[in-house]
Amino acid sequence: MPLSDQRYPESVIERVQKLKAILFDVDGVLTDGGIIIHSDGSESKRFNVQDGLGIYLAKKAGLIIGIITGRESEATRIRAEELNVDFLSQGKKDKSKPYEEFKKEFNLEDEEIGFVGDDLIDLPAMLRCGFIASVANGREEVKEKSHYITKSRGGHGAAREVIEFVLEHQGKWQDILNNYYGTGKG
Repeated sequence: MPLSDQRYPESVIERVQKLKAILFDVDGVLTDGGIIIHSDGSESKRFNVQDGLGIYLAKKAGLIIGIITGRESEATRIRAEELNVDFLSQGKKDKSKPYEEFKKEFNLEDEEIGFVGDDLIDLPAMLRCGFIASVANGREEVKEKSHYITKSRGGHGAAREVIEFVLEHQGKWQDILNNYYGTGKG
């Protein structure tokens, strides 16, 4: 069922329409939360390619995309570079500080920023944002504060789901589809 066929409170739609940027956590949101640490100390993470295309589409539609993660990871740096994200902060357990840096760097107000998270460490930054989303398998405390809870689990298309929700309610999703259908400009 298309997102537009579902009903959401008008207050949530109004929040989404004000967004200029979306921030994402990594472990548990852009990945399934699993971390493979190899014997040489390097690590592997599994990112979802549909989430990656969603980030590309969001940027193409004019949204600023950022990542704020509590862990430092070369895999995350590489993925962020591949996706050409606008902002990357790693290794900060207090996510409110990089949130302030992001806000200042892009001259944004809280109401213009969305945050997709899954765990308690995300809450200090999330609670300041105009739009809060949790993945389906997020902690209950995070879901209770969220305006939108995905049907998808973290690392399994949840970021893409949020992006489509935002773009659809900003009136941009149909233009993206038309471009892929070959019936529009893109």
